Amino acid sequence: MIVDAAELLSVCYLDVRAKFDTRILSRGVKYEVAFVVMIKDNAQGWEHLVKLGLLFPNVMQEEREEDLAKNKPRNKWIEIPVGEFVNSSEIEKQAGEMEIYLRGSEGLYWKKGIVIKGVVIRAKN
Repeated sequence: MIVDAAELLSVCYLDVRAKFDTRILSRGVKYEVAFVVMIKDNAQGWEHLVKLGLLFPNVMQEEREEDLAKNKPRNKWIEIPVGEFVNSSEIEKQAGEMEIYLRGSEGLYWKKGIVIKGVVIRAKN
């Protein structure tokens, strides 16, 4: 199977962003969002936490930190959770284009060895 993906070869500043229009999702449903990544054997520079988050049109935001260096399998596709949200007509500030992001640590530390396949948005049971 051929999969298009982006491999991080070597950078000191990481900022990956995706946008998605929440208006096409079903109302009243809780969704979970995750990045699909592979951490390669040669991965380096992930000792510092990365930030993952959801940014909604009217500034509502969910953000969390993740340690990609510890307890993550190598050379396998894994999902890194970003957050959850309920797509509700009562929460109009969530309607519209949502931004999903993965950012490196605050400092300028060199990183390499991660492959990003994409983002998964799915209904949560």
